[in-house]
Amino acid sequence: MNKKIVIVGAGVAGVNAATKLVDNGYDGKLITIIDMGKDPYNRKPEEVMTGFLGAGGWSDGKLTYHTAIGGQLSKYTGEEKAMKLMDEVINNFKRFHPKPEEVQCSNPIAEPDFIKPYFGLRLFPVWHVGTDYLSEIAKNWYDYLVSKGVKFIWEVKVHAIDFENQRVLSNSLIEQVEYEHRYDELIFAVGKSGIDFAQQIQDDYKLETEPKSVQIGVRFEAPQHHFQKLIDISYDFKLYRKFDTGVSLRSFCTNNNAAYVAVEETYGDVTYNGHAKKDPKYLNGMTNFGIIMEIKDIDNPFEWSRKVVNELQFAGTGLYYSPSRKASTTSEGEKVSSIQIDNLSIVKHGMGEYWDYIEDFIEDMKKVFPTLGDDWGVYVPEVKYLSPEPLVYPSDLALVEYPNVHFVGDALSARGITVSGAQGILSVEKLINTECPWDNIQGDIINWR
Repeated sequence: MNKKIVIVGAGVAGVNAATKLVDNGYDGKLITIIDMGKDPYNRKPEEVMTGFLGAGGWSDGKLTYHTAIGGQLSKYTGEEKAMKLMDEVINNFKRFHPKPEEVQCSNPIAEPDFIKPYFGLRLFPVWHVGTDYLSEIAKNWYDYLVSKGVKFIWEVKVHAIDFENQRVLSNSLIEQVEYEHRYDELIFAVGKSGIDFAQQIQDDYKLETEPKSVQIGVRFEAPQHHFQKLIDISYDFKLYRKFDTGVSLRSFCTNNNAAYVAVEETYGDVTYNGHAKKDPKYLNGMTNFGIIMEIKDIDNPFEWSRKVVNELQFAGTGLYYSPSRKASTTSEGEKVSSIQIDNLSIVKHGMGEYWDYIEDFIEDMKKVFPTLGDDWGVYVPEVKYLSPEPLVYPSDLALVEYPNVHFVGDALSARGITVSGAQGILSVEKLINTECPWDNIQGDIINWR
Protein backbone atom coordinates (compact mmCIF):
# COMPACT_ATOMS: atom_id res chain seq x y z
CA MET A 1 0.00 0.00 0.00
CA ASN A 2 2.34 2.71 -1.23
CA LYS A 3 0.22 4.69 -3.66
CA LYS A 4 0.25 8.45 -3.30
CA ILE A 5 -3.31 9.71 -2.81
CA VAL A 6 -4.57 13.25 -3.33
CA ILE A 7 -8.05 14.16 -2.08
CA VAL A 8 -9.60 17.35 -3.48
CA GLY A 9 -12.02 18.58 -0.84
CA ALA A 10 -11.93 18.19 2.96
CA GLY A 11 -15.68 17.70 3.24
CA VAL A 12 -17.50 14.67 4.61
CA ALA A 13 -16.67 12.49 1.57
CA GLY A 14 -12.95 13.23 1.55
CA VAL A 15 -12.53 13.01 5.32
CA ASN A 16 -14.34 9.65 5.54
CA ALA A 17 -12.19 8.33 2.68
CA ALA A 18 -8.99 9.31 4.51
CA THR A 19 -10.28 7.86 7.77
CA LYS A 20 -11.10 4.53 6.15
CA LEU A 21 -7.57 4.37 4.77
CA VAL A 22 -5.62 5.15 7.95
CA ASP A 23 -7.95 3.01 10.08
CA ASN A 24 -6.84 0.07 7.97
CA GLY A 25 -3.13 0.70 8.20
CA TYR A 26 -2.61 2.94 5.17
CA ASP A 27 0.34 5.27 5.66
CA GLY A 28 -1.19 8.69 6.26
CA LYS A 29 1.96 10.37 4.98
CA LEU A 30 0.92 9.25 1.49
CA ILE A 31 -2.41 11.14 1.75
CA THR A 32 -2.79 14.84 0.89
CA ILE A 33 -6.10 16.69 1.30
CA ILE A 34 -6.59 20.06 -0.43
CA ASP A 35 -9.38 22.50 0.45
CA MET A 36 -10.31 26.14 -0.21
CA GLY A 37 -11.36 26.63 3.40
CA LYS A 38 -9.73 26.43 6.81
CA ASP A 39 -8.94 23.83 9.43
CA PRO A 40 -11.50 23.46 12.25
CA TYR A 41 -9.42 25.52 14.67
CA ASN A 42 -9.42 28.57 12.40
CA ARG A 43 -12.75 28.14 10.62
CA LYS A 44 -15.42 30.56 11.83
CA PRO A 45 -19.01 29.40 12.48
CA GLU A 46 -20.32 31.53 9.61
CA GLU A 47 -17.86 30.03 7.10
CA VAL A 48 -20.30 27.30 6.15
CA MET A 49 -19.31 26.52 2.58
CA THR A 50 -15.65 25.45 2.70
CA GLY A 51 -13.26 23.93 5.23
CA PHE A 52 -12.93 20.74 7.27
CA LEU A 53 -16.13 18.61 7.13
CA GLY A 54 -17.54 20.79 4.36
CA ALA A 55 -20.94 22.49 4.53
CA GLY A 56 -23.20 19.80 6.01
CA GLY A 57 -20.65 18.55 8.51
CA TRP A 58 -20.12 22.08 9.84
CA SER A 59 -23.66 23.48 10.03
CA ASP A 60 -26.24 20.66 9.87
CA GLY A 61 -25.58 17.49 11.85
CA LYS A 62 -28.55 15.37 10.78
CA LEU A 63 -27.56 11.99 9.35
CA THR A 64 -30.34 10.41 7.29
CA TYR A 65 -30.38 6.63 7.40
CA HIS A 66 -32.15 5.51 4.26
CA THR A 67 -31.03 4.81 0.71
CA ALA A 68 -33.89 6.79 -0.86
CA ILE A 69 -32.70 10.08 0.64
CA GLY A 70 -29.64 12.14 -0.23
CA GLY A 71 -28.63 10.99 -3.69
CA GLN A 72 -27.45 7.79 -5.33
CA LEU A 73 -25.79 5.06 -3.30
CA SER A 74 -27.67 1.78 -3.47
CA LYS A 75 -27.60 1.82 -7.28
CA TYR A 76 -23.83 1.32 -6.95
CA THR A 77 -23.72 -1.01 -3.96
CA GLY A 78 -27.12 -2.63 -3.43
CA GLU A 79 -29.26 -1.96 -0.36
CA GLU A 80 -27.40 -4.05 2.22
CA LYS A 81 -23.94 -2.69 1.45
CA ALA A 82 -25.29 0.88 1.26
CA MET A 83 -26.67 0.64 4.78
CA LYS A 84 -23.37 -0.79 6.08
CA LEU A 85 -21.46 2.09 4.52
CA MET A 86 -23.82 4.59 6.16
CA ASP A 87 -23.30 2.77 9.48
CA GLU A 88 -19.59 3.55 9.15
CA VAL A 89 -20.24 7.25 8.58
CA ILE A 90 -22.56 7.44 11.59
CA ASN A 91 -20.04 5.56 13.73
CA ASN A 92 -17.33 8.05 12.73
CA PHE A 93 -19.46 10.99 13.88
CA LYS A 94 -20.14 9.20 17.17
CA ARG A 95 -16.50 8.20 17.53
CA PHE A 96 -15.23 11.78 17.42
CA HIS A 97 -18.23 13.25 19.29
CA PRO A 98 -17.35 14.72 22.72
CA LYS A 99 -20.65 13.32 24.08
CA PRO A 100 -21.56 10.33 21.86
CA GLU A 101 -24.43 9.39 24.16
CA GLU A 102 -26.26 12.50 22.96
CA VAL A 103 -26.39 11.26 19.36
CA GLN A 104 -29.99 10.12 19.09
CA CYS A 105 -32.09 8.50 16.39
CA SER A 106 -35.67 9.40 15.52
CA ASN A 107 -37.48 6.63 13.66
CA PRO A 108 -41.10 7.46 12.73
CA ILE A 109 -43.14 4.50 11.50
CA ALA A 110 -46.69 5.71 10.75
CA GLU A 111 -47.93 8.31 8.28
CA PRO A 112 -50.64 10.41 9.99
CA ASP A 113 -54.05 10.65 8.39
CA PHE A 114 -54.23 14.45 8.60
CA ILE A 115 -51.35 14.72 6.08
CA LYS A 116 -52.70 12.33 3.46
CA PRO A 117 -55.30 14.51 1.69
CA TYR A 118 -52.62 17.08 0.74
CA PHE A 119 -49.13 15.58 1.01
CA GLY A 120 -47.20 12.39 1.08
CA LEU A 121 -44.88 11.97 4.07
CA ARG A 122 -41.58 10.12 3.71
CA LEU A 123 -40.65 8.32 6.89
CA PHE A 124 -37.10 7.21 7.64
CA PRO A 125 -34.65 7.20 10.55
CA VAL A 126 -32.46 10.24 11.21
CA TRP A 127 -29.48 10.39 13.57
CA HIS A 128 -29.23 13.79 15.29
CA VAL A 129 -25.62 14.78 16.00
CA GLY A 130 -26.34 18.35 17.12
CA THR A 131 -24.98 21.45 15.41
CA ASP A 132 -23.42 22.64 18.68
CA TYR A 133 -21.04 19.68 18.66
CA LEU A 134 -19.91 19.78 15.05
CA SER A 135 -16.96 22.07 15.75
CA GLU A 136 -15.64 19.77 18.49
CA ILE A 137 -16.23 16.69 16.34
CA ALA A 138 -14.28 18.36 13.53
CA LYS A 139 -11.34 19.20 15.81
CA ASN A 140 -11.18 15.66 17.23
CA TRP A 141 -11.44 14.12 13.78
CA TYR A 142 -8.86 16.47 12.28
CA ASP A 143 -6.41 15.82 15.11
CA TYR A 144 -6.75 12.07 14.55
CA LEU A 145 -5.96 12.31 10.84
CA VAL A 146 -3.03 14.65 11.44
CA SER A 147 -1.69 12.23 14.08
CA LYS A 148 -1.74 9.54 11.39
CA GLY A 149 0.40 11.69 9.11
CA VAL A 150 -2.29 12.98 6.74
CA LYS A 151 -1.19 16.27 5.14
CA PHE A 152 -3.74 19.06 4.78
CA ILE A 153 -3.27 22.05 2.48
CA TRP A 154 -5.68 24.86 3.39
CA GLU A 155 -6.93 27.97 1.59
CA VAL A 156 -5.82 26.67 -1.78
CA LYS A 157 -8.06 26.43 -4.82
CA VAL A 158 -7.59 23.64 -7.35
CA HIS A 159 -7.96 25.11 -10.84
CA ALA A 160 -6.86 22.25 -13.10
CA ILE A 161 -6.40 18.48 -13.04
CA ASP A 162 -4.24 16.72 -15.60
CA PHE A 163 -5.57 13.15 -15.72
CA GLU A 164 -3.01 12.07 -18.30
CA ASN A 165 0.02 13.10 -16.23
CA GLN A 166 -1.66 12.53 -12.86
CA ARG A 167 -1.18 15.97 -11.39
CA VAL A 168 -3.34 18.55 -9.64
CA LEU A 169 -2.68 22.29 -10.07
CA SER A 170 -3.79 24.80 -7.46
CA ASN A 171 -3.36 28.42 -6.41
CA SER A 172 -3.00 29.80 -2.90
CA LEU A 173 -5.89 32.08 -1.92
CA ILE A 174 -3.57 34.03 0.39
CA GLU A 175 -0.46 34.66 -1.69
CA GLN A 176 0.64 34.45 -5.31
CA VAL A 177 1.81 30.85 -5.20
CA GLU A 178 0.92 27.95 -7.49
CA TYR A 179 1.26 24.33 -6.41
CA GLU A 180 1.57 21.06 -8.28
CA HIS A 181 0.44 17.87 -6.55
CA ARG A 182 1.32 14.48 -8.05
CA TYR A 183 -0.91 11.49 -7.40
CA ASP A 184 -1.30 7.79 -8.10
CA GLU A 185 -4.96 7.85 -7.02
CA LEU A 186 -7.20 10.91 -6.97
CA ILE A 187 -10.34 11.26 -4.83
CA PHE A 188 -12.35 14.12 -6.35
CA ALA A 189 -14.53 15.13 -3.41
CA VAL A 190 -15.47 18.76 -4.03
CA GLY A 191 -18.50 20.16 -2.22
CA LYS A 192 -21.17 22.62 -3.27
CA SER A 193 -18.60 25.33 -3.99
CA GLY A 194 -16.80 23.07 -6.45
CA ILE A 195 -19.69 21.95 -8.62
CA ASP A 196 -18.77 24.42 -11.35
CA PHE A 197 -15.25 22.99 -11.38
CA ALA A 198 -16.67 19.45 -11.60
CA GLN A 199 -18.73 20.56 -14.58
CA GLN A 200 -15.62 22.09 -16.16
CA ILE A 201 -13.68 18.84 -15.82
CA GLN A 202 -16.53 16.85 -17.33
CA ASP A 203 -16.61 19.22 -20.28
CA ASP A 204 -12.82 19.33 -20.72
CA TYR A 205 -12.49 15.55 -20.79
CA LYS A 206 -15.83 14.93 -22.51
CA LEU A 207 -16.79 12.46 -19.81
CA GLU A 208 -19.89 10.38 -20.33
CA THR A 209 -22.48 11.69 -17.89
CA GLU A 210 -26.05 11.25 -16.72
CA PRO A 211 -27.93 14.59 -16.66
CA LYS A 212 -29.44 15.66 -13.34
CA SER A 213 -32.55 17.63 -12.44
CA VAL A 214 -32.80 21.20 -11.19
CA GLN A 215 -33.15 21.43 -7.38
CA ILE A 216 -34.34 24.90 -6.35
CA GLY A 217 -36.80 26.52 -3.97
CA VAL A 218 -36.99 28.53 -0.75
CA ARG A 219 -36.20 28.24 2.96
CA PHE A 220 -39.51 28.38 4.85
CA GLU A 221 -39.63 29.59 8.47
CA ALA A 222 -42.43 29.80 11.05
CA PRO A 223 -42.97 29.39 14.80
CA GLN A 224 -42.64 25.75 15.73
CA HIS A 225 -45.97 25.37 17.51
CA HIS A 226 -47.80 25.45 14.17
CA PHE A 227 -46.07 22.17 13.16
CA GLN A 228 -45.77 20.49 16.56
CA LYS A 229 -48.40 17.84 15.77
CA LEU A 230 -46.24 16.58 12.91
CA ILE A 231 -42.89 17.16 14.65
CA ASP A 232 -44.01 14.81 17.44
CA ILE A 233 -44.30 12.10 14.79
CA SER A 234 -41.31 12.98 12.61
CA TYR A 235 -38.67 15.54 13.66
CA ASP A 236 -37.12 15.89 10.21
CA PHE A 237 -40.39 15.55 8.33
CA LYS A 238 -40.39 15.24 4.54
CA LEU A 239 -43.63 16.42 2.97
CA TYR A 240 -43.71 15.71 -0.73
CA ARG A 241 -45.85 15.76 -3.85
CA LYS A 242 -45.22 14.80 -7.47
CA PHE A 243 -46.77 16.02 -10.71
CA ASP A 244 -46.87 14.51 -14.17
CA THR A 245 -45.33 17.74 -15.50
CA GLY A 246 -41.88 16.57 -14.43
CA VAL A 247 -41.97 18.66 -11.22
CA SER A 248 -41.92 17.27 -7.70
CA LEU A 249 -41.65 19.12 -4.39
CA ARG A 250 -40.42 18.13 -0.96
CA SER A 251 -39.75 19.75 2.36
CA PHE A 252 -36.09 19.28 3.11
CA CYS A 253 -33.70 19.56 6.08
CA THR A 254 -36.19 20.42 8.82
CA ASN A 255 -34.83 22.17 11.91
CA ASN A 256 -36.77 22.61 15.15
CA ASN A 257 -36.54 23.92 18.72
CA ALA A 258 -33.42 26.05 18.25
CA ALA A 259 -33.73 26.51 14.50
CA TYR A 260 -31.80 29.14 12.57
CA VAL A 261 -31.67 30.13 8.93
CA ALA A 262 -28.13 30.00 7.56
CA VAL A 263 -26.68 32.05 4.73
CA GLU A 264 -24.61 30.31 2.07
CA GLU A 265 -22.56 32.21 -0.49
CA THR A 266 -21.84 30.26 -3.66
CA TYR A 267 -20.42 31.65 -6.89
CA GLY A 268 -20.91 35.17 -5.52
CA ASP A 269 -24.64 34.77 -4.83
CA VAL A 270 -26.45 34.40 -1.50
CA THR A 271 -28.65 31.36 -0.93
CA TYR A 272 -30.17 29.91 2.24
CA ASN A 273 -30.06 26.77 4.32
CA GLY A 274 -30.77 26.01 7.97
CA HIS A 275 -29.45 24.35 11.11
CA ALA A 276 -30.56 23.53 14.64
CA LYS A 277 -28.69 23.90 17.91
CA LYS A 278 -28.94 21.56 20.91
CA ASP A 279 -27.84 23.90 23.70
CA PRO A 280 -30.99 25.17 25.54
CA LYS A 281 -29.62 28.72 25.51
CA TYR A 282 -30.30 28.83 21.75
CA LEU A 283 -33.97 27.85 21.97
CA ASN A 284 -36.05 30.18 19.82
CA GLY A 285 -39.26 28.23 19.25
CA MET A 286 -38.83 28.29 15.48
CA THR A 287 -38.97 25.73 12.68
CA ASN A 288 -37.37 26.08 9.26
CA PHE A 289 -37.09 23.80 6.26
CA GLY A 290 -36.44 23.99 2.57
CA ILE A 291 -39.26 23.69 0.06
CA ILE A 292 -37.33 22.29 -2.86
CA MET A 293 -38.58 21.68 -6.39
CA GLU A 294 -37.02 18.99 -8.52
CA ILE A 295 -37.53 20.00 -12.15
CA LYS A 296 -36.70 17.51 -14.88
CA ASP A 297 -35.89 18.05 -18.54
CA ILE A 298 -34.26 21.47 -18.15
CA ASP A 299 -31.48 21.93 -20.68
CA ASN A 300 -28.16 22.52 -18.86
CA PRO A 301 -29.72 22.49 -15.34
CA PHE A 302 -26.57 23.79 -13.64
CA GLU A 303 -26.44 26.96 -15.74
CA TRP A 304 -30.23 27.36 -15.57
CA SER A 305 -30.13 27.21 -11.76
CA ARG A 306 -27.31 29.71 -11.54
CA LYS A 307 -29.19 32.14 -13.77
CA VAL A 308 -32.35 31.90 -11.65
CA VAL A 309 -30.40 32.32 -8.41
CA ASN A 310 -28.66 35.40 -9.80
CA GLU A 311 -32.02 36.95 -10.71
CA LEU A 312 -33.19 36.49 -7.13
CA GLN A 313 -30.47 38.72 -5.66
CA PHE A 314 -30.86 42.33 -4.64
CA ALA A 315 -28.26 44.70 -3.17
CA GLY A 316 -25.78 41.87 -2.78
CA THR A 317 -27.98 39.46 -0.88
CA GLY A 318 -31.07 37.26 -1.14
CA LEU A 319 -34.72 38.04 -0.50
CA TYR A 320 -37.14 37.62 2.39
CA TYR A 321 -40.92 37.72 2.10
CA SER A 322 -43.56 37.36 4.78
CA PRO A 323 -47.19 38.47 5.07
CA SER A 324 -46.62 39.39 8.72
CA ARG A 325 -43.09 38.80 10.01
CA LYS A 326 -39.63 40.34 9.91
CA ALA A 327 -36.50 38.40 9.03
CA SER A 328 -35.15 36.41 11.98
CA THR A 329 -31.71 36.47 13.57
CA THR A 330 -28.81 34.05 13.37
CA SER A 331 -27.62 32.05 16.39
CA GLU A 332 -25.06 34.86 16.87
CA GLY A 333 -27.91 37.36 17.25
CA GLU A 334 -27.45 39.13 13.92
CA LYS A 335 -30.19 39.66 11.34
CA VAL A 336 -30.18 37.01 8.62
CA SER A 337 -28.72 38.73 5.57
CA SER A 338 -31.63 39.47 3.22
CA ILE A 339 -33.68 42.25 1.65
CA GLN A 340 -37.30 42.18 2.80
CA ILE A 341 -39.79 42.55 -0.07
CA ASP A 342 -43.46 43.46 0.33
CA ASN A 343 -44.67 41.46 -2.67
CA LEU A 344 -43.55 38.43 -4.64
CA SER A 345 -43.26 39.97 -8.10
CA ILE A 346 -39.45 39.67 -8.25
CA VAL A 347 -39.66 36.03 -7.10
CA LYS A 348 -42.36 35.20 -9.64
CA HIS A 349 -40.28 36.80 -12.36
CA GLY A 350 -37.15 34.92 -11.34
CA MET A 351 -38.75 31.48 -11.00
CA GLY A 352 -41.40 31.97 -13.66
CA GLU A 353 -44.23 29.43 -13.76
CA TYR A 354 -42.44 27.24 -11.22
CA TRP A 355 -43.21 29.64 -8.39
CA ASP A 356 -46.87 28.54 -8.60
CA TYR A 357 -45.89 25.09 -7.34
CA ILE A 358 -44.29 26.53 -4.20
CA GLU A 359 -47.17 28.92 -3.64
CA ASP A 360 -49.66 26.04 -3.83
CA PHE A 361 -47.47 23.99 -1.45
CA ILE A 362 -47.62 26.79 1.14
CA GLU A 363 -51.36 27.29 0.70
CA ASP A 364 -51.96 23.59 1.34
CA MET A 365 -49.73 23.67 4.41
CA LYS A 366 -52.04 26.34 5.78
CA LYS A 367 -54.92 23.89 5.41
CA VAL A 368 -53.05 21.02 7.09
CA PHE A 369 -51.71 23.27 9.87
CA PRO A 370 -54.68 25.62 10.43
CA THR A 371 -52.97 27.91 12.98
CA LEU A 372 -50.25 28.79 10.46
CA GLY A 373 -52.23 31.45 8.60
CA ASP A 374 -49.92 34.31 7.63
CA ASP A 375 -47.44 33.61 10.44
CA TRP A 376 -44.56 32.51 8.19
CA GLY A 377 -41.80 33.79 5.93
CA VAL A 378 -39.60 32.53 3.09
CA TYR A 379 -35.94 33.23 2.33
CA VAL A 380 -35.27 33.13 -1.40
CA PRO A 381 -33.59 31.19 -2.91
CA GLU A 382 -32.43 27.82 -1.64
CA VAL A 383 -30.65 25.71 -4.24
CA LYS A 384 -28.85 22.38 -4.53
CA TYR A 385 -26.44 22.63 -7.45
CA LEU A 386 -26.04 19.27 -9.19
CA SER A 387 -23.63 18.74 -12.04
CA PRO A 388 -24.25 15.83 -14.43
CA GLU A 389 -23.28 12.51 -12.86
CA PRO A 390 -20.23 10.95 -14.54
CA LEU A 391 -20.13 7.29 -15.50
CA VAL A 392 -18.20 5.41 -12.79
CA TYR A 393 -17.40 1.85 -11.79
CA PRO A 394 -19.81 0.75 -9.02
CA SER A 395 -17.08 -0.97 -7.00
CA ASP A 396 -14.99 2.14 -6.27
CA LEU A 397 -16.68 5.05 -8.06
CA ALA A 398 -13.72 5.46 -10.41
CA LEU A 399 -14.21 7.11 -13.79
CA VAL A 400 -14.58 4.56 -16.55
CA GLU A 401 -12.19 6.59 -18.71
CA TYR A 402 -9.67 7.14 -15.86
CA PRO A 403 -9.85 4.29 -13.31
CA ASN A 404 -7.49 5.98 -10.82
CA VAL A 405 -9.81 8.99 -10.46
CA HIS A 406 -12.77 8.57 -8.08
CA PHE A 407 -15.72 10.98 -8.01
CA VAL A 408 -17.56 11.20 -4.66
CA GLY A 409 -19.87 13.50 -2.70
CA ASP A 410 -21.38 16.49 -4.47
CA ALA A 411 -19.23 15.68 -7.51
CA LEU A 412 -21.28 12.46 -7.81
CA SER A 413 -24.63 14.11 -7.02
CA ALA A 414 -24.76 13.17 -3.32
CA ARG A 415 -27.10 15.49 -1.41
CA GLY A 416 -26.60 14.44 2.18
CA ILE A 417 -23.93 13.92 4.82
CA THR A 418 -24.44 10.18 5.15
CA VAL A 419 -24.43 9.39 1.44
CA SER A 420 -21.42 11.64 0.80
CA GLY A 421 -19.42 9.97 3.55
CA ALA A 422 -20.45 6.51 2.37
CA GLN A 423 -19.28 7.28 -1.16
CA GLY A 424 -15.93 8.42 0.21
CA ILE A 425 -15.49 5.14 2.10
CA LEU A 426 -16.54 3.05 -0.90
CA SER A 427 -14.04 4.81 -3.16
CA VAL A 428 -11.03 3.59 -1.16
CA GLU A 429 -12.03 0.07 -0.16
CA LYS A 430 -10.10 -1.47 -3.04
CA LEU A 431 -6.99 0.47 -2.04
CA ILE A 432 -6.84 -1.25 1.35
CA ASN A 433 -7.76 -4.59 -0.22
CA THR A 434 -9.81 -5.71 2.73
CA GLU A 435 -13.39 -5.88 3.82
CA CYS A 436 -13.86 -4.10 7.09
CA PRO A 437 -15.92 -6.02 9.71
CA TRP A 438 -18.97 -3.78 9.72
CA ASP A 439 -19.89 -2.33 13.09
CA ASN A 440 -23.68 -2.11 13.05
CA ILE A 441 -25.42 0.73 14.80
CA GLN A 442 -26.83 -0.66 18.04
CA GLY A 443 -30.37 -0.17 19.30
CA ASP A 444 -33.83 -0.31 17.81
CA ILE A 445 -32.57 0.99 14.49
CA ILE A 446 -31.54 -2.61 13.72
CA ASN A 447 -35.17 -3.64 13.90
CA TRP A 448 -36.13 -1.02 11.35
CA ARG A 449 -33.60 -2.47 8.91
